[in-house]
Amino acid sequence: MLLLFVPIGITVDLAEKVGKMIENEVPFGEVAFYYLDFTVYFANLLFPLFLFLSVIWFTSKLANNTEIVAFLSSGVSFSRFLRPYMIGATIVALIALFLGMYLAPIASQGFNEFKFKYLKKNKSVQQTRDVFQQINDNDYIFVSNFIPKTKSGLNFTYEHFEGNELKYKIFADRINYVEKDSSYKLTTYLKRSFKDGVETVEKENQKLMDFPFELEDLTPVEYAAETKSYGELLSFIAAEKRRGSPNIGRYQVVKLKKWSLPVSIFILTIIAVAVSSVKRRGGMGVNLAFGIAIAMIYVFFDKVFGVMAEQSNFDPVIAVWFPNLVFGALAVYLLQNAKR
Repeated sequence: MLLLFVPIGITVDLAEKVGKMIENEVPFGEVAFYYLDFTVYFANLLFPLFLFLSVIWFTSKLANNTEIVAFLSSGVSFSRFLRPYMIGATIVALIALFLGMYLAPIASQGFNEFKFKYLKKNKSVQQTRDVFQQINDNDYIFVSNFIPKTKSGLNFTYEHFEGNELKYKIFADRINYVEKDSSYKLTTYLKRSFKDGVETVEKENQKLMDFPFELEDLTPVEYAAETKSYGELLSFIAAEKRRGSPNIGRYQVVKLKKWSLPVSIFILTIIAVAVSSVKRRGGMGVNLAFGIAIAMIYVFFDKVFGVMAEQSNFDPVIAVWFPNLVFGALAVYLLQNAKR
């Protein structure tokens, strides 16, 4: 199934994007690596569905040749008949787990970097408007607009607290990153300090300063979570929570899907065996049609709930695991009917 669908996916994607690739004079080597990343990226996403369709196809062949009837008539229980499928699903689930934890993040980084470098030149890969971040327990920053090309931002604010008390606040009309010494140049600098109820004001036209944050804190990348291995992702999410990032829902979805995807492999395998183990009038075509319909509904649920978690306050745990719970219940129901 992988060998069948991935080349089709590459062909369709290339037909759609070849014009932009030629227009932007993309080197052949980068295109080749892009499609290598493309293969790993989409194979990881569609792994359970490919397994689902392949199990339906294989089991339907057995059913059409009345081999399943022969198995069960000889005294083999349905649970024993299902065992090799579950062993196979375990092997595939371990591969999917390894892909999701380590290989897919590498592929995702290459895939997205190529896309934004050559195919989406006019679109920002970073959050550049109204960036608000909590840097640590005491410090907060705000930039109304950041320009990645010039590494500069407008309407910069820096606040430092001790406990619940504001100690000082820095304003600047413009902030520029100075790469030479990793410092920041503030234009129209204003600092208001508060001590014992007394306010002091400091003003300068320009001032060089060191801050306890990196340039990336001013420009969080949209797909940052997708490019990190599982250990890095846990640290990244913890840091983003401390900073009060508005994208926590999106990052949690990425983390939870690394575990839900292998589980879905077992669920879809059971559904596929239960659906296709019965010989039907119309043969394999009916089973495949039914299987594709289930696959489309599964993908629909997965995407809709995933977007809800990313774009709203919807609980990421429910969003990621709800499709598995629904289809898990369906798998149990179909399995009981198949045994009868």
